[in-house]
Amino acid sequence: MTRFWEQRRSAPLGRWLAVDGRLRQVGGVSDVSLGDAALVLLGHGTELNDQSAAPVFQHAAELRRRHVFQEVREAFWKQEPQINRVLAEIQAPRVFIVPLFISEGYFAGQVIPEALGFDASRVVRQGARTMFYCQPVGLHPGMTNVILSRAAEVARQFPFPRAPKPAETTLFIAGHGTPKNSQSRQTVERQAEIIRAGNTYAAVHAVFLEEEPRIADCPLLAQTRNCVLVPFFISDGLHVVEDIPVLLGEPAQVVKARLAAGQPGWRNPTETHGKRFWCSPPVGTEPRLAEVILELVREGAAKEG
Repeated sequence: MTRFWEQRRSAPLGRWLAVDGRLRQVGGVSDVSLGDAALVLLGHGTELNDQSAAPVFQHAAELRRRHVFQEVREAFWKQEPQINRVLAEIQAPRVFIVPLFISEGYFAGQVIPEALGFDASRVVRQGARTMFYCQPVGLHPGMTNVILSRAAEVARQFPFPRAPKPAETTLFIAGHGTPKNSQSRQTVERQAEIIRAGNTYAAVHAVFLEEEPRIADCPLLAQTRNCVLVPFFISDGLHVVEDIPVLLGEPAQVVKARLAAGQPGWRNPTETHGKRFWCSPPVGTEPRLAEVILELVREGAAKEG
């Protein structure tokens, strides 16, 4: 994992402009022709939570609006439209599949690519068509900017009693974590390491739902009164809107009542255990994620030839 990040962290996430099917990244990155290509944004999907699919549709709509690709399609592993059916309908000679997953875990790194016929090269040629299976969005170095954007925005949006200065704030990056897959943890820890090295925040910690240190430990870990927590999750699922607020100290019945009334489960900022906490929306709904997706496609296209 460390080697992967060291190879990629120097690649800047620029601004992309589309002209006649050409994709140009401002800042010296070479053009990539994608006018004949299809982009498939792939989510895990679930029938249990309709918010799980929302980021896939959000970013597909934005990238469709830019007219960079011949077509942009949404697809899922566990709900409709399912990935195999979507791929069967695409006629474009090149297809780029970008998994909207946080880490290259069991599903994104093994189950799905193997089921779609990809080997370690992540490139499959089927007659006149070439398919590319890109890295999950959560692994891209551009996610650092997404996290920082989320942290800064929530503080600006809710500046009570004033917007906290980063130098007086502890930043928490909250991930799922699981003993079954170490990469889930490593992805979050690496982001914390990169942001910590920038010396913008007083301290930066990775915390988890299912591993130590736990999200519930945030008040104990924080050495500052002001704290900002950014969920390193794709969607506004129950982990983000319900579990995190409860773990930070909100009564479960209060959180459930707010959600039932159509309100956020967490109110920014909230005093808990002598600390003042801001919680941002998850990284997966941040508009900048569209730029990460485009960069992943560019890297996939570089494998041609």
